[in-house]
Amino acid sequence: MRNILVLGAGKSSPYLIKYFLDNASSGSWNVTVADNLLSNAQQKIGNNPLGNAVQVNINDDEQRKNLIAKADIVVSLLPPALHEIIADNCLELNKNLATASYVSLQMQARHHHVFDKGLIFLNECGLDPGLDHMSAMKIIEKIKADGGEIKSFKSYTGGLIAPQSNNNPWGYKFTWNPRNVILAGQSTAKFIEHGTFKYIPYQRLFSDIEKIKVNDVIYDGYANRDSLSYIKQYGLEGIPTMIRGTLRNQGFCAAWNIFVQLGLTDDTYLIDAPVPLSYRTFLSGFLRHVSINYIEEALKQFINRYTNDESVFEKIISTGITSNEVVPITNVSPAVILQQLLEKKWALQPLDLDQIVMSHIFVYNDINGKKHQLTSNLIVTGEDASYTAMAKTVGLPLAIAVKNILNGAIKLKGVVIPNHVSVYDHTLKELEKYGITFNDSGGII
Repeated sequence: MRNILVLGAGKSSPYLIKYFLDNASSGSWNVTVADNLLSNAQQKIGNNPLGNAVQVNINDDEQRKNLIAKADIVVSLLPPALHEIIADNCLELNKNLATASYVSLQMQARHHHVFDKGLIFLNECGLDPGLDHMSAMKIIEKIKADGGEIKSFKSYTGGLIAPQSNNNPWGYKFTWNPRNVILAGQSTAKFIEHGTFKYIPYQRLFSDIEKIKVNDVIYDGYANRDSLSYIKQYGLEGIPTMIRGTLRNQGFCAAWNIFVQLGLTDDTYLIDAPVPLSYRTFLSGFLRHVSINYIEEALKQFINRYTNDESVFEKIISTGITSNEVVPITNVSPAVILQQLLEKKWALQPLDLDQIVMSHIFVYNDINGKKHQLTSNLIVTGEDASYTAMAKTVGLPLAIAVKNILNGAIKLKGVVIPNHVSVYDHTLKELEKYGITFNDSGGII
């Protein structure tokens, strides 16, 4: 029997853990799920005899190492900042590692040590990053094999609320870590467009957007933090246009930009008020020369500096940011206060369905010099508030790749991402069995 250790049993874990348990008998696996809340792990394991739920204090070195020492591979669904200590333990104990998170500079620095030990640390193997890499590479390699030359590649992904559950003026509810949503885009977005490098700072990110059409629905698309680093990873050196971005329903970005410009997404300092704050008082602290009685008028004037979209004011008001309700936390950053407020307003309800939308847009010249556009779209809708489309598209690619590491189908070593055919070919084929299928269209333009 081989042992799989899953660290973290949060929002992204249900499909991944279910996949491991469903295949545990045929794969000869034992599956241990460890979380800081034992109930989270127990709920995901259920009564499966090949599953083991444990409570873990991830900061307890001895407990953490004891768990990792018993594993053949460790799957970390912990917050990205915790991957570093897990990676060090895996190196020390000669264990393979898999995550859905971006490769940090610190993780990349371990590459030679991981390679020399004959281990694989597979990262970026979730949705975005992950499924976007795999599906894009399949198309890129096909175009190249046919003698084509890619001139433009744009890739956008959004974790959204399904239309039938969209009763929020923002067209959004949380389906993954809310903190990541609040802090999204806070580093400069870097990409190349028409042969020129572009740098979009955070304060302009949500106003400098592109409209992306997917199956007759138009979305807001804003650029991700670093598209340039993937030019080499995708083998697209010399490409004139390369943009990776995030999708939101129309109107979201204009409204979110107001929170950015107000300073409510700032996580660099603490609000240390001498008395309990109401949300209204909290907001008034970011609007100068304004009496608390006239917050709405001041907010309208502030919004008008950035947009003439009248719906933005209604979106902002709908969050409760002008209410007299007392902020229940103190000595925290503005971003944490905003997160705490929105977690109540934007929570998935038990019957809510989320939706993943991904779109790749390629422009290329074929071997005869004719210009083509190819669009590859993915839409996945969740089952309920637990088995979400987000959990499905993050968890299943990672789970399938782990299986293929264990059975020897993936032989890569070092710190890697799923841009190699040995990862994406098997994974994409199996994902089709779960309804994760891309629809391609296009032609000569």
